[in-house]
Parts: sequence; C-alpha cells; structure tokens
Amino acid sequence: MSEEAERDFEEQLRELLAEDAYTIRPAPVPYPQIRRRGVAERRRRVVVAGAVLVTLAAVPVGAFAVGGAGTGTADTATTPTASASARPTPTPSPTPTGPAGPATAGQLRDGITRAQAVDGLDKCLALQRRNIAQGAHGSDPGEAADYRIILALKSTGDSNSPGDGVFVVAVQDKPREIRLICNIKDGEASGYNFSGGSDRQPDSPPVLADINANKLYQQSFIDKGNWRLPFSWGFIGTVEPNVAEVTVSYGGADREAVLDHGWFVASGTLTTQVTRNPHVKGYDKGGKLIYDSDQDTTYQQELP
Repeated sequence: MSEEAERDFEEQLRELLAEDAYTIRPAPVPYPQIRRRGVAERRRRVVVAGAVLVTLAAVPVGAFAVGGAGTGTADTATTPTASASARPTPTPSPTPTGPAGPATAGQLRDGITRAQAVDGLDKCLALQRRNIAQGAHGSDPGEAADYRIILALKSTGDSNSPGDGVFVVAVQDKPREIRLICNIKDGEASGYNFSGGSDRQPDSPPVLADINANKLYQQSFIDKGNWRLPFSWGFIGTVEPNVAEVTVSYGGADREAVLDHGWFVASGTLTTQVTRNPHVKGYDKGGKLIYDSDQDTTYQQELP
C-alpha cells in the first residue's frame, strides 16, 4: 500500500472514531493500539483493511480487531468478531459459594450446620432490607456472600425474649466494616443487631470486646441470678496483629478463643449462675500478658 493510501486510511479511521466512539462507550479510545493493528492488517491484504472499516461501523468499539495481534483495553470489552450478529462463547459463571465460613469447625456450635447458619444470615439481611424500605434507619446491608460467618450457637429464651432459637454472627471487612448478630426463632428472623464501622479508637487496648458481645453471653438482666441452665454462650471482639492468644474465663471455666482474621471468638456452656462478665486475657507471640480485662478500666466487670 502506498504512503498516500495509508494516510487516507488513518484519516477515515480517525473520522469514524470521532463520530461513534463516545456514543457506544464513553471511555477513551486506545488509538495507538488500534493504529498498530491497522498497520498489521494493511501489510497482510488491502481487502482486510477495508473490512476493518466496515466492522468499526457495525459493532461496538471493543471489537476493533479482525485477525490483528497485540493487546490493549479494546480486547477486554468484548470478544473480537468480524460480524455484528455473531455471539461469543459465554463464560460459565462461577458457582455461588455464599458467605465464607469460620476459621474452625468449633465456631459452629450446638449441631448448627453451615447451611443453617447461611440460611439464618440470609433471613436477617432480608428482614433488615424490609425494615429499611419501610422507613427504618440504616443502609443496605448487602448480600450474604459479602459476609464471613464467625459464630453460630443456640440462643436461650428468657423473660424478655421468650423462645429458644439460633444466634448467627457474621462480619464484613470490605467495602466497610460490619458486624451482624442475628437471631432466628421458629425458622424466621426475629431480630438483629447491626454495627457499622469499627469499635476501635486510637487508645483502644490490643484486645477489645465487641460493644454488643453481651447479647451472646448473658440472658435478660431481669432474670439475673435465675438464668436458664445449661446455657450456650459466646463472646466476640477484635484483636491487634501483635496478639497471638486470647483466653476467656466464664463461670469458672477457661476457654482459649479462636483468632479469626482480626476477631477473637470464644464459646462454652454455662452450668452455674454468674455475677461477673467473662474475664479476658491476651498474650503476644512470646507468651507475655499484654491485656487483662481485670485491669481495663473501660471494661465492665460485673453483670448489670
């Protein structure tokens, strides 16, 4: 092809792009890549160069190449094709996996399966969306697949909230920090506690109990001293990266908490009436005690 013909081709190509590119796709056109592809085609056959012009007028901007080589943003938009009616082979969608599970099997207590925990989480999120649609304060909590389940255990009814059920605790790290405690009774979501953002402050201790962890380890204060036993309890909070071990003592029993992606999770079965909140300790990798709730003036020692 002569130099004059090559210049004519480039001028036509520029005009086509100027007329159509922004009506199809508002992103900037990768002209250098397109030009290299056009040059490669012209070196093959003049006829193919004409076909490129026809294709540009007929299909989306993403389908620039006809047998061309090289890479660029145009490649990622659509599968290259020489016909507007041709359909690219669809890519199979990944199998939905739902929310991530806990770090250990023991975080699903009392015979609760992961499927049951996921079902409960789904129902609580649906309840929250309905409440928001009806004017309740809050923002869309997202889908179950956005969360990670860190604890599931039996919930014991009391005089304030009769009826046994199941607690499911799930967290989300991105795009925002969320902690959700939901309660399922008779197969339906009966309530939830939603916390957006971290409880941590610049002066927070390395081990920090969740502000609503008491919902998992105590029955109604109305029934203080007369709780229904045995009672499955749970305890959650966050830890800083230097924390290697957390222990929780409750009702005279010691439990080593699971460290699960920045959270600590402890659980057990209470068989005696208690008057004090769980006692929490944290240790670094060398075994040094770096946190003791008994020494934490911000931690409530006594049950209300």
